[in-house]
Amino acid sequence: MADVTRVGPDDVGAEMGIDPAGLSDNDLLRELTSLHRTRLNTLRHGPDAALANHLRRTAELESEYLTRHPGREVDPSRLTQDF
Repeated sequence: MADVTRVGPDDVGAEMGIDPAGLSDNDLLRELTSLHRTRLNTLRHGPDAALANHLRRTAELESEYLTRHPGREVDPSRLTQDF
């Protein structure tokens, strides 16, 4: 089982959550789905610390996804401009 760091009120800046590299593909997708589902609510109503944690965790999980799937299929019809 992967290690989870629990953070208390005196542990400002400590990491929370399971290391994304230790997640199975299914667990990684489940975590990403959960984060994206809660994104707007956290942005609109969460305290600064919750938003910062959400941003950090999203970056960690998305980076892990891109590491695992560097050649992911991109739908050309979704591109709105050339980059």
